[in-house]
Amino acid sequence: MADYILEMKNIIKEFSGVRALDNVNLRIERGEIHALCGENGAGKSTLMNVLSGLYPFGSYSGDIIYNSDECKFRSLRDSEEKGIVIIHQELALSPYLSIKENIFLGNEQAKHGIIDWDLTEKKTDNLLKSVGLRIDPNTLVSQIGVGQQQLVEIAKAFSKSVRLLILDEPTAALNEEESANLLGLIKEFKKQGITSIIISHKLNEIVSVADRITILRDGQTIETLENEDINEERIIRGMVGRDLTNRYPDRHPNIGEVFFEVKDWTVHHPIDLNRVMNQDINIKIHRGEIIGIAGLMGAGRTEFAMSVFGHSYGSNISGKVYKEGKEISVKNVPTAIQNGIAYVSEDRKALGLNLLMDIRENTSIASLGKISHNGVIDKEAEVTAAETYRKKMRTKTNSVFQNVGSLSGGNQQKVVLSKWLMTEPDILFLDEPTRGIDVGAKYEIYTIIEEMAANGKAVCIISSELPEILGMCDRIYTMNEGRITGEVYREQADQEILMNLMTKEEEGVS
Repeated sequence: MADYILEMKNIIKEFSGVRALDNVNLRIERGEIHALCGENGAGKSTLMNVLSGLYPFGSYSGDIIYNSDECKFRSLRDSEEKGIVIIHQELALSPYLSIKENIFLGNEQAKHGIIDWDLTEKKTDNLLKSVGLRIDPNTLVSQIGVGQQQLVEIAKAFSKSVRLLILDEPTAALNEEESANLLGLIKEFKKQGITSIIISHKLNEIVSVADRITILRDGQTIETLENEDINEERIIRGMVGRDLTNRYPDRHPNIGEVFFEVKDWTVHHPIDLNRVMNQDINIKIHRGEIIGIAGLMGAGRTEFAMSVFGHSYGSNISGKVYKEGKEISVKNVPTAIQNGIAYVSEDRKALGLNLLMDIRENTSIASLGKISHNGVIDKEAEVTAAETYRKKMRTKTNSVFQNVGSLSGGNQQKVVLSKWLMTEPDILFLDEPTRGIDVGAKYEIYTIIEEMAANGKAVCIISSELPEILGMCDRIYTMNEGRITGEVYREQADQEILMNLMTKEEEGVS
């Protein structure tokens, strides 16, 4: 008979009359790695927020049975005291505090009201070693990479004697090596008797690590798959309610003349002026073409795109930008937008959206001139435009007046895309456009990208997912250490070729 560490029974959760969870049931066996899958807006994160007490008892209906006891968590602290710890997709670390201060924030190692820093440092060092991170506990979080920050979050969970670890999109911001290390660590936790629940849209990772998978769709439990039944096609069928035979739209490009070109582009670090982030970058995009920029983390891809988009990153920027053979100004963001350039940031929460505004305001904010008369916004036109893009993007919401902060990650990404599509750009830079998004929503976004190219626009995709680059792009540039290291056409490319070019030091063309 199965030993269940957790049972969630008939969970119902509503927001403003909209049922986000509809009689959801979930059972987790002790010591297993259990994956939670579903499209954006399916209710995965909402269910885990109910479990962790972020949505307190009384704000939902249903029962939580943990270690055979009925639990009524009213806060995160209540669940953590029971050994349930959740690590959200957006890491909750203070960049201005040291690692040791972050790990024991709110759980200070104090004697008679005075923090024992020697004990704090010793315990932090042991916790970091337990997650395979050998680094000085006094290091500021701002000085370490995202992969290491993820490990610090897990070490923080261990400081709370975790027995049930919930990881929401733990590898979304990690490269392949960091992701593999983290998944290996989760397997080690299993050997130690720790139970894990993973929410992830990276189905290949789920297949490799999960013992069982529960699939949610539209706020309801669809099924739980046992290990022998787990494969990507089976998961997708449960998530979207149908077989998704093609991950990418059929592409029949009609590529024209060179439409957009960047020549001899060099960018220095915004603070360390002697540090070169991009060196003599040269790229061109033809009408109707989708190009990709592939590179490892730190290669300089984002710095390049942001600097071209109105010098929104960097200092001492030199080089020239051409559109239809004529040099254009990109000295600031307004001039870049006026010249038909748009940039979808990889960080939708920090740079892509105002989380305090609703969908309507976020959609129109970069195009106010289109819906204004004599400096006064036409509210009716604003609502009409936002509604048009909501339908086009199939954003899951009842109203364009819904606060963006309450949307799922995938639906937030659709709002970001709506904002920039409303500017009617000629050149669109997409930086990690499908990070943390389910396969169904990915396909919808890919279709919109394909439509832009079919209409003669120029599209540049920056992505850490090589299958995405290979599946969508007509031509691919590779970068390493701020330089272009290769250029290869899609028909000639595969992951091995791209990886070799991404690690080269000298420029080369395949």
